[in-house]
Amino acid sequence: MDADYLIDRRRLKRRLTFWRTAAIIAIVAAVTAGIYKFTGADSGEYIARLNVNGVIHNDLKRLAAIEKIRKDDDVKALIVRINSPGGTVVGGEALYRALNRVRQEKPVIAVMDELATSAGYMIAVAADHIFAHEGTVTGSIGVLFQTAEVTDLLSKMGIKFEAIKSAPLKAEPSPFSKVTPKVRAATKLLVDDMFAMFVDMVVKGRNMKPEKVRDLADGRVYTGRMALKNGLIDAIGGERQAKSWLNKEKTLSKTLPVRDIRIRREVEDWLDYASAIVQKTSLSERLTLDGLVSVWHPQLK
Repeated sequence: MDADYLIDRRRLKRRLTFWRTAAIIAIVAAVTAGIYKFTGADSGEYIARLNVNGVIHNDLKRLAAIEKIRKDDDVKALIVRINSPGGTVVGGEALYRALNRVRQEKPVIAVMDELATSAGYMIAVAADHIFAHEGTVTGSIGVLFQTAEVTDLLSKMGIKFEAIKSAPLKAEPSPFSKVTPKVRAATKLLVDDMFAMFVDMVVKGRNMKPEKVRDLADGRVYTGRMALKNGLIDAIGGERQAKSWLNKEKTLSKTLPVRDIRIRREVEDWLDYASAIVQKTSLSERLTLDGLVSVWHPQLK
């Protein structure tokens, strides 16, 4: 009986040791996974992917994420996926310049999906190489300043609006006053100045002559096939072709994984971001995009 008792004790100790070891391993694995999840500590070299969808506005969180990618030695290239009708001039300009800073240190490839017009095309020209599908709608190189004038409507309703201003051009153009030749000329100067900036971006990004860019920049849109013929893009294709180009031209391994850029937002940030997107839907964007915009309106006649 004593011998059997000792054998059972040894077996029990071995089982306890096994399960204790297994529990420790499980705890360590869980902690490691938790650290990985909450810190986003992806290890190893990779290609970053930035998705630019919808109406473009000045997104400071996105700009900070791009700057982080620029400084990350593990990032060997950046693919920018664009599906946007454009947006504010400042939003497009800020994104263009952020991508240009990345381009100085690592390859940047633009891949156009269904739509990449106006400010959507503006950010594409910051890339080393631009891909588009044959049916992609792109172009619409230009800037506009939209306003409404409701003085006649207010007059019919018996409403008289009066503004006391320090100068005639203060707060002009305004819905509550007629657009005078002086107001129209001053506003046109703003539009022309930002248009010149847009043209200069295309000239530098596409290595084209200013005269040719101005000929193409009459506001019209182009298909991917037309854009290729006119030199606005480099090739027809998508992300697979982009990775092949990186392998051939930049000697990057085809096995490098592609990871989306994670833009970390607090709850308040998400609420503000969602509110901005809702306000800039196709039904309301002409009223809510303040100031100078570069956005394609297919419904305009």
